[in-house]
Amino acid sequence: MATRTKAIRNIAKARPKAAIRPASRASAGLGAATPGGGGWHPFVVHEPFTGAWQRNAETTVDSVLAAPMVFVCVTKIMADIGKVRLRLVELTGDGVWAETTSPAFSPVLKKPNRYQNRIKFIEYWIASKLLHGNTYVLKSRDARGIVTALYILDPTRVTPLVTPSGDVYYELRRDDLSGLGPEVTGGMDVVTVPGTEIIHDVMYALFHPLIGVSPLFACGMAALQQQAIASGSKTFFANGSQPGGVLTAPGAIGDDTAKRLKDYWNTEFSGANFGKVAVLGDGLKYEQMTMSAADAQLIEQLNWSGTTICGCYGMPPYLAGIGAAPPFGPTPLLQLYYNECLQPLFTSLELCLDEGLELPPPYGTEFDVDDLIWVDVTAKNTAAAEGIKGGGMSPDEARARYFGLGKVAGGGSPYMQQQMFSLAALAERDADQPFSKAAPAAPAAPATPAAPFTDDTKAAIISRLRLKGIECHAG
Repeated sequence: MATRTKAIRNIAKARPKAAIRPASRASAGLGAATPGGGGWHPFVVHEPFTGAWQRNAETTVDSVLAAPMVFVCVTKIMADIGKVRLRLVELTGDGVWAETTSPAFSPVLKKPNRYQNRIKFIEYWIASKLLHGNTYVLKSRDARGIVTALYILDPTRVTPLVTPSGDVYYELRRDDLSGLGPEVTGGMDVVTVPGTEIIHDVMYALFHPLIGVSPLFACGMAALQQQAIASGSKTFFANGSQPGGVLTAPGAIGDDTAKRLKDYWNTEFSGANFGKVAVLGDGLKYEQMTMSAADAQLIEQLNWSGTTICGCYGMPPYLAGIGAAPPFGPTPLLQLYYNECLQPLFTSLELCLDEGLELPPPYGTEFDVDDLIWVDVTAKNTAAAEGIKGGGMSPDEARARYFGLGKVAGGGSPYMQQQMFSLAALAERDADQPFSKAAPAAPAAPATPAAPFTDDTKAAIISRLRLKGIECHAG
């Protein structure tokens, strides 16, 4: 505790202004960005049914989270993001992000604080964002000003503040687990922290840039409907799956008689006693008053509310247990799940960490999403083979990315088939021998000059001609 407290107090030494001080809105001209902490109108349904407000029967985030489909969506999303490995990466000279380590930044990514590991830290980050629309993270620095710990705060105990000049502060209520104990706050229950010491991840900023809105803002009523259906079904099945009704008599009966018959009927023929034989006299008749499960289309209503909740969270319904399997394989379904639901959360969290940890170039953070996507063995093998055949990856890179295997001899170089030519080479070939023109004829070979005639040659020719009767003279 003493070490953490000292680290938080060192924020004031690293900044011209004190980072943590007792709150004083009036002196600083601070104004709350929202009427209350925890989001824009924190999700509280004051009257989920008629007369509920007189009985203080409010519905809050805690109770809505008990709706099965809300619980499934939130827990699955936070678990899927939490299990993906978070890496410190560095931009190389080739413009590629490569995994690296740094003694200044790697420790806080591996162990964000003293009571959470990396997985639980990220899960809690995402849960706060999905349920409350905002995630507030308090930084703890060492004497050098380097961020050495990150503490996720209770969003209902944080209020963004804005000065007339536009500076952003955050009003924090006392939180001993995050190091905001009395020794840091000076015994005050509320402290003010400048925006530089808070990482603020906003879900959907629909009303104010500093106030996020949770998906519960849109699907809260569907969640309440799902809870109401579940509660009604519990009572319905506890009564032997028989709807309620009335006992009617042919004539008038007094209140005492009506109460006696009602108590007798509820005691002897409902709940555990359902199925007993009732003997009705004096013209009494039982009439059904409420709809059965089939008449109320119970399953259809549950599917509608569940699909609505999944749609607000970007979750494919089949992954949440609703509906039939899609006609395509698991890889397209996971790709859809990543594109529509997880990718915005991944990207926002990476950017918040880059800016919050004040990572200097060329450092950054990155999730290894391949662990989440490549679960189909056939698709993974195909992707590896195509990557190697196309020359985009070396065998060593494909082995490491898709199979988690080490390097092999000769596997460090990308391969390309020999018959493949570049466009520049083809253009040069076409310029020399265009396909639209006939090839020029080959030039004729030069004639061999005749050998000069000598006197002996001439005499021999004349002798042959005279033998044939042809008279000629040398000339």
